[in-house]
Amino acid sequence: MTVGSGARTGEDTQEGPQAQVWTLPGGLTVAFERRAGPGFAFDLRVPVGSAHDPRGQEGAAGVLEEWLYKGAGGRDARGLQDAFDDLGVRRSGGVGPEATRFGASGLTADLGAALALVADVVARPALPTHELPVLLDLARQDLEGLEDSPPDLLAAEARALGFPRVPGDDRAGYAHPASGTPEGLEALGAAGLRAHLERYGQAGSVLGLVADLEPQAAHDLAASTFAGWRVGEDRPVPALFRRGGRLHLPHPGGEQTHLSLSAPGVSPRSADWLPWQLALSALSGGGSSRLFVAVREERGLAYAVSASPLVLGGEGFLSAYAGSTPGRAPETLAVMLAELERLPGGLGAEEFRRAHTGLSTGVVFGAQSLRGRAHALTRDLALFGQVRSVRGLRAQIDALTLEEVNAFLARYRPALEATVVTLGPGDTFALPPAAQPQAAQGVGA
Repeated sequence: MTVGSGARTGEDTQEGPQAQVWTLPGGLTVAFERRAGPGFAFDLRVPVGSAHDPRGQEGAAGVLEEWLYKGAGGRDARGLQDAFDDLGVRRSGGVGPEATRFGASGLTADLGAALALVADVVARPALPTHELPVLLDLARQDLEGLEDSPPDLLAAEARALGFPRVPGDDRAGYAHPASGTPEGLEALGAAGLRAHLERYGQAGSVLGLVADLEPQAAHDLAASTFAGWRVGEDRPVPALFRRGGRLHLPHPGGEQTHLSLSAPGVSPRSADWLPWQLALSALSGGGSSRLFVAVREERGLAYAVSASPLVLGGEGFLSAYAGSTPGRAPETLAVMLAELERLPGGLGAEEFRRAHTGLSTGVVFGAQSLRGRAHALTRDLALFGQVRSVRGLRAQIDALTLEEVNAFLARYRPALEATVVTLGPGDTFALPPAAQPQAAQGVGA
């Protein structure tokens, strides 16, 4: 395949970088954006994350990702690490709920060698059995470390309550951290992990590449480097949300109470995505945002409060957090819920202006980094099905109006369906009653 036959491009047609997207014969999608300069960055997104762990083998994706770097392409673990170090590249990546990422950045002269090393890691790993016990011990330590990080422990427990396993699915789903579970780690073995690796492949995988190359050279480099990689599996895990869930987790010895709220949001491919993003910026986008002013500035209730979008299974959700003292935590939660209940009333002109400026500025600054832009290329294809150019996205944001955002907010009521999890000292917490049944449902139900 040549670049001129069947290549898809991004939105820019007049000025600025223009992304080109190709699907290689084996199924790998490549998103390339040319940028002048001496450096490169790439991000390989494989659509197998912790949610794809086989049921009863929770932790498989996390342990496997570590195992892949214990030798590949005929090199042992030390030889592989030395090969990366000799190039002077910065590695990036890790395991998320829906995908595992492998990335690197460095000087353009080393792009081919760095890409070949990552291709060896995913397609030609050594998987030495003697390394596995150490990796399992490290995973157990990481899991035990959650007890020493209340916010992380809360996030894991909130995910478990809010996103239960899909009935009848052979995969573990979103109800466990990437570190797995003690029982899941105990069940992991070399044979099972090698079988799990068969899910990794070109199908559904996306390579985002930013470098100063001719498009044809970028296409040919990706095609030749990954030519022998298996097809693999692309099978997303649905995210079923338990609306209105309530749970308190006692944390003996803790000095703070940590609060988590989860609520339905907007799908990335919905026309309401950008209005929702702007509304979230008004809710939690800086010192003038609603949550900061109501919780911290006016009442001094919490040392930290925030809200952000979460995307799982192709659906969007609102995720909010606060850290407070045990005595003030109930009021903190009440104020947070009140701010969610206030959203359908819409934004004022001034807070719309501030949120609009913040959203547009974030797009610009997020694209400055080569690594950030490479990650954005893979994220956009995975979430939106197309690459969103910086110029095109800013134009969409500029076109948003206060009336459009408020029309969306008038029918958006996250407080009614919010799931709440608290973690702190004491066996009980005065949780408000749920407004909705605690059944797990699809977000569009």
